[in-house]
Amino acid sequence: VKLAGADYRQVAGRDTGRDKAKDIGAQTKNGLSVRGLMTVFTFTKAMAYFRGKAEAGLDDLRQVLPFVLHDKLVPDLDSPYFEAEGNAALRTDRVAWIRALFDQSTSEYDRLDLDASDPLSPLEAEFAKGLEGLAEKEARARLAKVERQLGELAKGRKMYGHLFNDALKLKYLHQRYTNYLRWLAWQNRG
Repeated sequence: VKLAGADYRQVAGRDTGRDKAKDIGAQTKNGLSVRGLMTVFTFTKAMAYFRGKAEAGLDDLRQVLPFVLHDKLVPDLDSPYFEAEGNAALRTDRVAWIRALFDQSTSEYDRLDLDASDPLSPLEAEFAKGLEGLAEKEARARLAKVERQLGELAKGRKMYGHLFNDALKLKYLHQRYTNYLRWLAWQNRG
């Protein structure tokens, strides 16, 4: 919204089809940059190290996140979320708000059961087999599956965070299969 020079209130006010008090994305005016995410990862790994752990976990991330993002995430203080009972104090306590936001997002991830029912897993498993020696017919069939999955994502009214990541993965797969098919066509010319 900032880069486009659009009015945030107009964009944020559009109907998302969800209860804005429960819509995690409606609580913020902005998102995170790649640099911000890399900083989060670095500090999370450091937290795990100082705790004597070989691997970072969600508990390390949960503890570090508010302190790394408190000046990067901008809350939308007019969001209905802050009007809900018990949430008014989160307008001024940014650490508690970011921690609550993280807890809500992990609950949503669990509710959607994305560990067990990730629709991209079969597509990624097919791609992991590689492209070498793949017949044109099979490559086109895989490309069609990717396009169907992109079509399913496009049916939604709002691009939530996990859907955005899925769209990026699908875009990557689409590009790879498309480029492979072009390469096969080029090979068949000579």
